[in-house]
Amino acid sequence: MKILIIEDEPQAANRLETLVKNLEPGVTVLRKIDTVKNAVAWIKSNPAPDLIFMDIQLADGISFQVFEQCEVLSPVIFTTAYDEYALKAFKVNSIDYILKPFDQDELAAALTKFRRLVKGEAAPQHAVLDNIGKAIAMLTKKYKTRFVIKVGEHLKSVEVGDILFFLSLEKATFCYSRDGRKNILDYTLDQVEGLVDPERFFRINRKYIVSADAIQDMIHYTNSRLRLVLKNSDDPEVIVARERVQEFREWLDR
Repeated sequence: MKILIIEDEPQAANRLETLVKNLEPGVTVLRKIDTVKNAVAWIKSNPAPDLIFMDIQLADGISFQVFEQCEVLSPVIFTTAYDEYALKAFKVNSIDYILKPFDQDELAAALTKFRRLVKGEAAPQHAVLDNIGKAIAMLTKKYKTRFVIKVGEHLKSVEVGDILFFLSLEKATFCYSRDGRKNILDYTLDQVEGLVDPERFFRINRKYIVSADAIQDMIHYTNSRLRLVLKNSDDPEVIVARERVQEFREWLDR
């Protein structure tokens, strides 16, 4: 098997090569490349390798630029330092990935998936590549840093970092700030969920999106749910929906 490693961290590239050769003794590493520019040049001028390992963030840009500038015919396994929460995009789009620091068991699972692809047991690679743009866009999305709100006849900018939680109430959406202020937003809660960084905010139910900083206490509640006590809130029934409890705990425990 012939592979190409596109990775801008020499230590990571060397470790990946070692692990792959441990799992696949007959493998040949054709080249280790650290930039988008060099990757495009190599792919354009060489036969397609059997498999490419590709870091998301390269020395001169994002790996998606490689796909924009040349045709990639090989299956791709992404290597990345992004946390697993953000990488749900890759699961949704059937793109395999391994997290840094590299783990041999995880790499072995990715190679098993690659072998299924080669045998025609997995989705065609062209179908996977069609979704790479969407996946990369989700991972590199720029989230809002502030909201502009109306206060009487005036407009005011509220920093997202100052917001503790968002609440949907009577067809309106409010943001509650650290200073105790409550302001109405021109967005639905569903829209807010897509605008704020999921590393900082979590949708606990249909009414609330909370930041970790907002949580004063967590109490076990009926039906395997959790009740939260939030700063600057007098609502006694801030409940994490049962189907969201496990993911909520994982989000807090990152």
